[in-house]
Order: sequence, then structure tokens, then C-alpha cells
Amino acid sequence: MTTAAVSAVVGAAAVDPSSAWYRRLEKPAFQPPPWAFGEVWTPLYASIAWAGGHALQQAGGRRRRALAASFGVNLVLNTAWNWLFFRRQSPKAGLVGTLLLDMSNVVLIRQMAEVDRSGARALLPYAGWCAFATVLNGAIVQRNSA
Repeated sequence: MTTAAVSAVVGAAAVDPSSAWYRRLEKPAFQPPPWAFGEVWTPLYASIAWAGGHALQQAGGRRRRALAASFGVNLVLNTAWNWLFFRRQSPKAGLVGTLLLDMSNVVLIRQMAEVDRSGARALLPYAGWCAFATVLNGAIVQRNSA
């Protein structure tokens, strides 16, 4: 199992969109239906796995170690969001997590572009979806702050 697949499985274990807590949250009109997240994340995780593997094959030495570290940090942040938002039941903690993930995406894509432009381009939809998730998470925080 690849690291991206582990991230997907561990992250998904924390998600429960049918929980009473999540259903009570006021969500913005642009909130996708719960089923859409699985439909989007499945190909995104496939592209993350492909991009990471392809770029790491292209990189060597210190650059490979730095890229592997950035990739690992990114996947930890990716997984952590689910646990911060759903398991801690904290949209605010989730927002912090997704902002860190967005910054990590920028670093990862820049590092990857130095060794593998096609790998870096493959991560752009992932970064775009994460940015959308940040906006969505921010809207949830705004609507549910007491």
C-alpha cells in the first residue's frame, strides 16, 4: 500500500458526515453533497500517489530526501485535517490544518517542479481542491462561531 493510500484510509476513518454534530453545523450553499467528497478524493489520491512516485524516481540524493520529507509532511497534514475537523469536532482546528496543508502544497509543488514538471502539474487539481476546502472550512467556521 502506498503512502498516499495509507493517508486516504487513515483520514477516511475519522470522517462521519452522518454524525449528529456534523449535521447540526450550518454549511454554506456551495457545500457539495457528502457523496461528492469520495468521488473527488479517489482520483486526487491516485494523482498524489502517481506524482509522488514519479517525482521521487526522478530525484536523487539530498533533493530526493527533501522531496520525500515534503511529501510525507503533506500527507500527514492531509490526514490530520479529517481528525481535527471531524474527530475533534472543531472547524477552527480544521481551518488551521487546511491552511497549513495549503502552504505545504505550495512547497511540495515547487520542490517537485524542480525535478519533475509533470508530477508537479499532476498535483495542481489536488492543491485546487484543498484551496476550495479551505474556503469551505472557513465558511463553516464563520457560520458556526458563537
